Amino acid sequence: MNDNLPQFRPDAPVLIAGATASGKSALALEIARDGGGVIVNADALQIWSCWRVLSARPSAEDEARAPHLLYGHKQPGEDYSVGHWLREAQPLIAAHRAGGPRPIIVGGTGLYLTALTEGLADIPATPPEVRAEADARRTREGHEAMLAELDPETRGRVDPLNPMRVQRAWEVMRATGRGLAAWQDDTPPPLLPLSDCVPLVIEADRDWLAERIDRRFDLMLEQGALDEVRAILPIWDREALWAKAIGAPELVDYLRGDCDLDEARARAQAASRQYAKRQRTWFRARMRDWHKIVRP
Repeated sequence: MNDNLPQFRPDAPVLIAGATASGKSALALEIARDGGGVIVNADALQIWSCWRVLSARPSAEDEARAPHLLYGHKQPGEDYSVGHWLREAQPLIAAHRAGGPRPIIVGGTGLYLTALTEGLADIPATPPEVRAEADARRTREGHEAMLAELDPETRGRVDPLNPMRVQRAWEVMRATGRGLAAWQDDTPPPLLPLSDCVPLVIEADRDWLAERIDRRFDLMLEQGALDEVRAILPIWDREALWAKAIGAPELVDYLRGDCDLDEARARAQAASRQYAKRQRTWFRARMRDWHKIVRP
């Protein structure tokens, strides 16, 4: 077992957070090998069926070594959110409490993990007509107009540079008559409190991680990332949730002749490093009470 790991009960649920390319999946497999359990995805990019290579989903060989759930189970165009993920994780946690295998929940989407351990507001689903109205406004006006219409409390919490987060907040206000912040303030108890699990967060050295990110993207190209992107070109929508896979927009540009492969590769690697920086900032701010696994 990894020397950095704390001592914990062999049946305790384990959470593993970490930036992209930090070694989360390998650690999850190590824990499953030594103590058993089912590995559960908590990465918003690895849920999509179209991105095995580009999202660095566990390989078929890794999946054969331990049960893996909630990987690659959503098709492009399907609706998905942190609420959907929590509803899918809930029966897995309930099964463990009833004597089933312990979940080893691993991923880089901090919002999934904090919602699991801190709770998530029970916001009603967005009606299709409100979603269509919001999509049309974002396409026509950009997200800034919707941002300006949010209540001050919500506007102060939402990421103003993230069009989909702004749109989601606007949809909540439009559909329910309440601001997203008000819903968040009524958050119910968490599904899996930190006291009931082993929360681990990988802290990776920036330069070490950058080298791994660059090397991994080269390996993705060798393993068929371009074929994955080529397959979704007929339905490509840069703003769609499934299109947020790091490297996808850059490889689309290459396949459409807007840049050469070297430029697309360099831009994708830079985007991945920036994504890792945002992840590390989130983890430092929101996961101070998690046990730190230092890499390298």
